[in-house]
Amino acid sequence: MPTIVSTKNLTKVFKEENNKKLLVLKNINLEIQQGEFFVILGPSGSGKSTLLRLMSGLDKDYEGEIKTSEKIQLSDISFVFQQFALFPWLSVYKNIEIGTLAHNYSLEEREKRIAQELKLFNLEMSKNVYPKVLCGGMRQRVGIARAFISEPKIIFMDEPFSELDSFTAKELRQEFLRIWKEKHQTVIMVTHLIDEAIELADRIAVLTTIPGKIEKIIVNDLPRPREKRTQPFWQMEDKLNELIKP
Repeated sequence: MPTIVSTKNLTKVFKEENNKKLLVLKNINLEIQQGEFFVILGPSGSGKSTLLRLMSGLDKDYEGEIKTSEKIQLSDISFVFQQFALFPWLSVYKNIEIGTLAHNYSLEEREKRIAQELKLFNLEMSKNVYPKVLCGGMRQRVGIARAFISEPKIIFMDEPFSELDSFTAKELRQEFLRIWKEKHQTVIMVTHLIDEAIELADRIAVLTTIPGKIEKIIVNDLPRPREKRTQPFWQMEDKLNELIKP
């Protein structure tokens, strides 16, 4: 598969008070392939979300290089945030519609796409309600539906299941995997949960504590669906634990 996003010697420094500088990321070198589910794993404060924002273009202040395929435009990228990021004054329908606004869709095409996403994410009965009456799992369904609606080539996800209870998170991860298998877009996701990374990823990049560097990139060749209560899963978990622990 061709490379869709790459970084070379990517370094990020935050400027603090009194002209102090904080080195957050140091010499990050990555090549992410088209159609891959790539997970960035590391402890809290290792710079995972910062790396995601840099690669997605939300943060443009860095040293080194970030390259995306020449075929990728801004409208080909979507972002799913940790904190749901819905507009509380808009209905579910209108929140999903936001994902179409960067594209020159006709009214008919826009309505068709929204209807498809509502059905795909089991939101048809909730399309006219507002986010405040939805549970966390339903809110994140709306956020993910909005990310998928324009059929982006890359979806960046910043700990998208971390605000959910474990049962809801598991259910939504499985649903997301099912849809990703159908559409096979490139997904680049951040998590601090080892079992979540193993469940989802094709490859896992392990970051060190700050300043974040790539400790190792692990190829995850466990067959899907990945059952947690198996010896291969536990072995992968042990391997990642060894890499992450200080």
